[in-house]
Amino acid sequence: MKTLFLKRKEPLNDTQLLMTITIAIFFIMYILAIFLLGGGFLHPQQIFDMLNDNASLIIVACGLSVVMIGGGIDISVGAVTSLVVMSCVLYLNKGGNIFVSLLIALGIGLAFGLVQGFLVSYLEIQPFIVTLAGMFFARGMTTILSVNPQKVSHEAFNDIREKRIVISWLGYTANNGARVPARIELGVVIAVVCVILVWILLKFLRLGRNIYAIGGNQQSALMLGINVKRTRFLSYIVSGLLSGIAGYVFMMHTGAGNATNAAGMEMNAIAAAIIGGTLLTGGVGNVIGTFFGTLSLTTIKKIVVSSGLNAPWWQSITTGGMLCFFILLQSVVLGRRSKKKQT
Repeated sequence: MKTLFLKRKEPLNDTQLLMTITIAIFFIMYILAIFLLGGGFLHPQQIFDMLNDNASLIIVACGLSVVMIGGGIDISVGAVTSLVVMSCVLYLNKGGNIFVSLLIALGIGLAFGLVQGFLVSYLEIQPFIVTLAGMFFARGMTTILSVNPQKVSHEAFNDIREKRIVISWLGYTANNGARVPARIELGVVIAVVCVILVWILLKFLRLGRNIYAIGGNQQSALMLGINVKRTRFLSYIVSGLLSGIAGYVFMMHTGAGNATNAAGMEMNAIAAAIIGGTLLTGGVGNVIGTFFGTLSLTTIKKIVVSSGLNAPWWQSITTGGMLCFFILLQSVVLGRRSKKKQT
């Protein structure tokens, strides 16, 4: 007699549920855009262009998600990205080494992560105040460095920057009959690698589990023997390092530096993380959701432009509306789940 053991399917936790909702809404939006608007949405290159334009935002949003899952916030990420861009452009234009310029980018990001993480974790200063000061400092330093907007004149760097991954079978036929292959920038590869590495950190490493624990309930984390201060400190270091990488990727995409680089990136990163299912209260979030949150944010902007609403305020209005929609949706979904658990 054979006994069949049926494995019970575990319900999705809050993080998985919110991530699934984000992914589903992204695909629904994009499919509707294909049927209703057509145009560029019919070609895979549209998605690749969205990734090319937002690779640095994806990286920054991943770092911010780590901090937010731990119950913190970092609004300096956009300014740090801008400072990295300007510093590396100036160094390369003076004949600097590409490898050293990458170390400069990582060093700037790490420095902000160390200082802000120490102030937040060990001196217990409010993270909003600390990172607000960091944002002002980084923006001020960028303005000092950027006397005039400068393009990167380093030939070796430009050769690397202009390289593309070509996927012929995903291309499209232009109006003149020529076949245009799909092209992906190297920055997208770096962004995807960062997403995977952060996902591994949060999913499989002890640091990741500790970050979820302190974000969910700091007192419980202390009772479990988790070093809350060190964990929060390390989360800010991760965010700082990713901001440094994002700055380098931003420079690879634009090939220039000025004081307005990455303006508003911190707000877009927060929006992408929230849309992706990361809660400001901490303990819930996933970088895969953040990745699709960034794509969702970009898709709605593309839809607005394709609809003929080219004025910049329409994009801001739709972004705000989308953010409010996701916050309300998350509140309703998690509220109902909480009531079911109580009953």
